[in-house]
Order: sequence, then structure tokens, then C-alpha cells
Amino acid sequence: MNENKNILIIDDEVQIRRLLEISLSNYEFNTFFAANGRDGLIAAATHSPSLIILDLGLPDIDGLQLLLKFREWFTRPIIVLSVRNSEEDIIKALDNGANDYLTKPFRSGELIARIRAAIRMNEKGKDTPLMEFGSINIDMINHVVRKNGEIVKLTSTEFSLLSLLAKNSGRVLTHQFILKEIWGYGYVEQTQYLRVFIAQLRKKIEDNPANPVLLITESGIGYRFGS
Repeated sequence: MNENKNILIIDDEVQIRRLLEISLSNYEFNTFFAANGRDGLIAAATHSPSLIILDLGLPDIDGLQLLLKFREWFTRPIIVLSVRNSEEDIIKALDNGANDYLTKPFRSGELIARIRAAIRMNEKGKDTPLMEFGSINIDMINHVVRKNGEIVKLTSTEFSLLSLLAKNSGRVLTHQFILKEIWGYGYVEQTQYLRVFIAQLRKKIEDNPANPVLLITESGIGYRFGS
């Protein structure tokens, strides 16, 4: 089996598991399943999947708590697929370590696209010293950013913000997570503060700041770095 094609699905609904098996097999993904959190942890440790699709409403453990358990050791992407659609649940899942979040019912095409993006971003690695995104080149060691070969002048805070988003390219980062990582716990409610810095970065690296393709807003939740 191709390791990058192995997907673990943790969901207690037989119909959803069957639907996902059919949808993913059409794109040559190999699927294996767990109907509860305990079996999901064992399956992940045994099969080393390239990605996990996780339901939050499991019979033995809440999916949000299971996310925390996974993130103690599992470093590959996790996509939440759940009927829960409240902003609070989405933010908690992302803060607990989910890479992405889709609500049921879902479109198979969109899920496949997000799976591919999450695996692709994970393969790039988070410790790459030089990252390229179209015309943007980010030198993580020397803290230098270039656009079309020209150096972009960034403040230290702007660079820290950009590098955090770029290292998590394709993953939605919540406002609170970004604020905590860059400015500390005392700033986790200062979302307007973050908006100002995002606006400044967009002016410097986006071709059209009014229609960004790199620093993408996830309304009410946070930001995602596109690629």
C-alpha cells in the first residue's frame, strides 16, 4: 500500500463509513475504520495513517477530547467531519489540533480536495528552512521574505505572524491560537489587533490585498495561509 493514501475514519455511523469508503476509493485512497475513540487510537498507532477523518460524536469519548489525545503523539493531519456546526465547536476543534473542519452533510468533492491539500501541506514539513508560495519566498533561518525576488521589509512581529501561518499552510488557525502564539495569553481577545497586522501583511505580500489568495479569512474563526 502507498502510505500517503491510507486514511483512518473514526465514526460510529455505518452509513457514513460506507459512503466515505466508496468516495475515497474512487480516488485510490485506502480506508480503514474505527467506530469509537479507543479503537481509533489503536488503529492510528497500528496503521500509521497519512490522515484521520474524525467524527466528534463518538460513543465512548467526545471527539474534542480525543483530538487532544491524538495531538500528544500524532503529527499528521486530522480533519473533523461532524454534524456539529456551531462556531464554538469549530473553534474548539481547531484549537485542539484539527487541521480542518467540515460539517455533515458534506460534498465528496470538497472533502477530497481538503484531504489532498492537508496531505500535501504535511509533506512539505514544518521545519523547511526555505518555503516558496508562488512569487513569495520565505527564508525561515535568515528571517527574509522576498516577493518576485525583491526583499519585502517586515517588522519582527509581521515576520513571526507570516511564518506561523506559512508553517501551518492549508490549516485554519483560530484568532485565539494566533494571538496566543505571537503575543501571549494576555492578547487572546484582541482580535482587532490581529486584523490590523493581517491587513498590513496583505499590503506587503498580496498582489491584490482586497482579494487575498495567501492570507485568507475564515469568517468568525481565524485565518488560513493558502498555497
